[in-house]
Parts: sequence; structure tokens; C-alpha cells
Amino acid sequence: MAGQGRVVWLTTRGRRTGRPRSVAIGFADEPDGSVLVAANDDSTAWARNLLEEPSCRVDIGGRHFRAIAEPLEGPDHNRAIAALILRYGTPAEKLGHGPSFRLRPVPDEPN
Repeated sequence: MAGQGRVVWLTTRGRRTGRPRSVAIGFADEPDGSVLVAANDDSTAWARNLLEEPSCRVDIGGRHFRAIAEPLEGPDHNRAIAALILRYGTPAEKLGHGPSFRLRPVPDEPN
């Protein structure tokens, strides 16, 4: 995937171990600063981790933020898949069979 364009480094909490798990995945930027991502199928570990615990960390180039993963359904899911296909040229049959998410930035907690 890294050869197909920029990727987001997504860090989730492992649903069984509780340990941080990082993966590079494709994404689409949204005007509100959130990021759209989608799994190839229901067994994708990072997606299952987000369904269990939606808090995550997002790293895109020099941009780093904490986020909450919001599962997308219906038209929102379809729009996310279309945005990812347009960005990466991924064949439709390889994407969209698993969950999709909006990774919405959350403000840092004050010290």
C-alpha cells in the first residue's frame, strides 16, 4: 500500500492483549479534519480492535492526533469506500467488505 500513496499509521489497543498495535493503512481526508478508513473484510485485526475500543492514535506525516473511531454504515460507508477507491485506485472487489470508520480527532486533555 505504501507505493500507492500516503498512508496513515493507526495505533489501536489490542482487544485481547491490551497492548498498542500499529498498522499502515490507506485513508481519505475529510474537510473537517477527520480521516476515513476501511477494512478489506470483517476479520481485519485493526478494525476489530476499533470496534472493541474506538480510541486510537493517528499519524499522517507530521500530523499526529488522538481520535475516536466512528463506524460508518449505509450511504456514509459507501461514500468512504468510493473516496478510498478514487484515491488509491483499489479495485472495488478488494475493499468495502469489512467495516469502515471516520477517525474523528479529539482535543488533547489539558495538563
